[in-house]
This record gives sequence, structure tokens and C-alpha cells, in this order.
Amino acid sequence: MAKPITKKIISGKYKGKTLHLPSLSTTRSSKTIVLESFYNTLQFDIIDANFVELFSGSGSIGLEALSRGAKKVFFMERDRNALKVLQENIAQTDPSACEIYRGDTFANIGAVVKRLKTLNEEAYFYIDPPFSIREGHEDIYLKMINLIENLPAEVVDMIIVEHMTGLELPESIGAFTQLKSKKFGKTTLSYYQEEM
Repeated sequence: MAKPITKKIISGKYKGKTLHLPSLSTTRSSKTIVLESFYNTLQFDIIDANFVELFSGSGSIGLEALSRGAKKVFFMERDRNALKVLQENIAQTDPSACEIYRGDTFANIGAVVKRLKTLNEEAYFYIDPPFSIREGHEDIYLKMINLIENLPAEVVDMIIVEHMTGLELPESIGAFTQLKSKKFGKTTLSYYQEEM
């Protein structure tokens, strides 16, 4: 039997908790170096903030946010195996601060936006879609840009996109402008915010 793939929460309230990762054939886990850079950039901003993790997989990014003081985390995932792992991982932290949206992320984003509008609150949106080189995902980045374009600015604190380094994202998408972009080998993080 194959040894389960795991990673640990890096810092905060749940530091050291072991998270299980779904099969690598269905999801791609974010590298620790990428996560550390991301959380060093936003470590104080996410305290008491809402956090939305699109294409959640194991939920490691959202649960790291929760561990570091995020108030509420919204997870979005459609793969059945990944959802099972996600629920197990959430159970180790604070399930009452987590909401899972099952099914297609592009179809469900409206429900998350509606929920944020009901709460009258903003959120950090972390978007880490499957790389477009995977079969069936050739148009994933076009769909993702369209999704960002349609996000209402009043529910967005910041948008963070984890993507292939070879992909050049537009300087502005809808109401949002790229603040910065940071490369980590094959992976890049691009940060977007509404221009004030």
C-alpha cells in the first residue's frame, strides 16, 4: 500500500498538524516555499479576515490561513477524493470556521460571492487552478480570468493567483490591477487588488 502523502501546517494555532494530500493525479499541492512567501507577505493582513480557497484540494492554503488567524475560510472543490481528504483535514482544526462549496468552482463562485455580500464582508481570494497542461484543462486560465473579471470589487480584499511561470497574466483584470508578481521556479504568485 502506498504511503499517504502529507504536509504540515507551518505556523500559527495549528502549527505541526499533519494534513493529508489527495492523489497527485487529481490535485497539485502548493510548494512550501511558495506558501511561506505568501504568508510572509500577508501575515498580519489575514488576521480576522475571510479567506476563499478556490480549487482547494487538501485545503492546505486555507487551513494555514485559519491557523494564522483568518476568521472564516471558504473552500471550493469538486473532486470527490479531494473533498474527503479536505473534510478530514478541516476536522483537525476548527470546522465551525470553515464552509465547503462542493462542485465546479466556476459554477459555485456566485454562491460564495452571495454569502460574502450577505455578511457584508470582503475576502482574500486564493486561486490555484490545475495547470493548463493537464488534460481537460486547456482553457482553465481563460475561464479563471473571466471569473476574476466578474468578481464584484466590494467582496474582494485581494486576489492571489498561483500559476505556471510561463503564463503572462494581464496587468489588469476587470476592476483589479496587478500589484506584484513573484517567481518560484515553475510557479509564480501574482497579486491583484482594486485600484483606489
